[in-house]
Amino acid sequence: MDSSKTVNDDAGLSPKRRRVGLLYDERMCKHYDSTDHPENPNRILAIWDKLQSFGIHQRCVIFNAKEAEDKHIALVHTKKHIDFIKDISSKKFDSQRDRISASFNSIYFNRGSSEAACLAAGSVVEVAEKVAKGELDSAFAIVRPPGHHAEANEPKGFCLYNNVAIAASFLLNERTELGINKILIVDWDVHHGNGTQKMFWKDSRVLFFSVHRHEFGSFYPGGDDGSYVMVGEGPGAGYNINVPWENRSCGDADYLAVWDHVLLPVAKAFDPDIIIISAGFDAAINDPLGGCCVSPYGYSIMLSKLMEFAGGKIVLALEGGYNLKSLANSALACVEVLLYDKPIAGSLEAGPFESTWRVIQSVREELSAYWPILAKKLPEEVTSKRKTSQILISSSDSDGEYDNGPRTISGDHEASIEHLIQPLQNLKVEDGDDQAASVSPSWRSELSKIDIWYATYGSNMRESRFLCYIEGGQVEGMRKSCAGSVDKSRPKASRWRTFPHRLFFARDYTATWGPGGVAFLHPESNSQDKAYMCLYRVTLEQFNDVLTLENIPSSSIKGPLFDLADLQSIEDKKCIAVEAVKRGWYHNVVYLGKEDDIPILTMTCTLSDVDSFKSGKFPICAPSKGYASTLVKGLIEGKRISNEEAVAYIEESSTKEL
Repeated sequence: MDSSKTVNDDAGLSPKRRRVGLLYDERMCKHYDSTDHPENPNRILAIWDKLQSFGIHQRCVIFNAKEAEDKHIALVHTKKHIDFIKDISSKKFDSQRDRISASFNSIYFNRGSSEAACLAAGSVVEVAEKVAKGELDSAFAIVRPPGHHAEANEPKGFCLYNNVAIAASFLLNERTELGINKILIVDWDVHHGNGTQKMFWKDSRVLFFSVHRHEFGSFYPGGDDGSYVMVGEGPGAGYNINVPWENRSCGDADYLAVWDHVLLPVAKAFDPDIIIISAGFDAAINDPLGGCCVSPYGYSIMLSKLMEFAGGKIVLALEGGYNLKSLANSALACVEVLLYDKPIAGSLEAGPFESTWRVIQSVREELSAYWPILAKKLPEEVTSKRKTSQILISSSDSDGEYDNGPRTISGDHEASIEHLIQPLQNLKVEDGDDQAASVSPSWRSELSKIDIWYATYGSNMRESRFLCYIEGGQVEGMRKSCAGSVDKSRPKASRWRTFPHRLFFARDYTATWGPGGVAFLHPESNSQDKAYMCLYRVTLEQFNDVLTLENIPSSSIKGPLFDLADLQSIEDKKCIAVEAVKRGWYHNVVYLGKEDDIPILTMTCTLSDVDSFKSGKFPICAPSKGYASTLVKGLIEGKRISNEEAVAYIEESSTKEL
């Protein structure tokens, strides 16, 4: 007997009405954390309550959750991972569960986690199969825990099994008779779908598209996986599309510009047989983790544009979304689109950010070799549309039409929720009280008494630029300002020295300086190399603040990244990679010796990053004119070399093979 509970049978259906499935099951609420965790049972309860209050459940086919079979999960996950998730909720792990969860990245477990994870994965498989068979036109799986961060052998970012990847692999490999040969996965969660990307990295049957906050690798899940240069490999080359936002506060206009100028043209050429959406709603207005401004209207338009493909065969699987009101309203807007209701009334009163057009152009150029439709340059009249100082959304936002609330969002919206936004990785669950509460503020007092020399080789050689990290502010050429350190006292001294290390330039864009490479110091010494460096005598407390700002500009420091124990051991170790900011570009602290018996430290990339630069995985790129000018000015201020020598030094560092 079918597990579905249909509210309206076939005879009662209008010929024009679509059969839309809703899958909801309170058993998935058994997965919860005792702390006030953002990924909690209230998320799916809020969605279900909202749909019921609007009578949506009476117009859909309702299903209970169904547990996934191990063989289906094994299509994307290792046996070791499956066994681990199945066992973690058993009684034998009761005393170890919190310690084990703390060893993972942003994960918690309880006695209900195994069942909920299995139900979430099985539910997406269930509705995907019914849509593929034609029993449903489309469906929304209201599931948790989410899945798109989970990798083959690792739970991550609140995700235990990769629900969407399991369902897609099931259709392609287990139900070939259904004729699903090409699947478009659209991930509009505000975080990059790292797990899904890796699972289909070499698979041309899946076109994976992710639009997400990236901020040059500083936003969760961090690193370069979410970069637009990550396009797939082998048979899958060109079938992985990342649209990485450079900043927060992206809204309807930004997302729809990407839809119109990247996703839709490629989707038309790809011609999918079904679409599965990793439907995270944490890019919605007022989400405490996302920091973006997508309205229910925006989501409804994005979905309605995708309904033009695959005969409208679309499966939405819930991912993130942590503001209950905006989550529920956005989900409601999407289900109404699936039912062929008109999108909620709305209009765009502002264009995209300038950075959005820059990202779109970069994505199109990177993928044009695989998708010729993207090779055509966008006309000036399109890219000239810019976001104004005030973002006006005439449609309902998270407090809008569905709740008779305000419909105008101030351009200061970003600032108003700044205190709510924090990198996802800071939410890792620890034993007992909240992690931040366990860190004593006395560390600042302790480290403020210790001096070190911070050796700079990039733009920080120029004193006015370095003071931005201490006092706050920005100098000419910088595109964004620095918040500064807690202790804004100026350096006690400065002096210039040369070191036997190689200066080089890599990456191809930064939020601070724009296009072009930025300076790195090879972490290993070489007697044939010479790097000019400006040493600033600062406290170890200030060094910690600078280390944070260099790696995760949007994060605040809760405890020392580099403490006294590290300082005492680095003379022997020569370098220490700071795990807390390991996704940053400058998280490797290198010991350069002593000056006046005070340790000299710098920060740069790791040796593995150097190998990635050499192999071409990460780009080597000359600095932009403005950035190079700042470096030259800093060198001249040191009065060690002339202008001509400084220019030649930067030129040689930019062109000499690494």
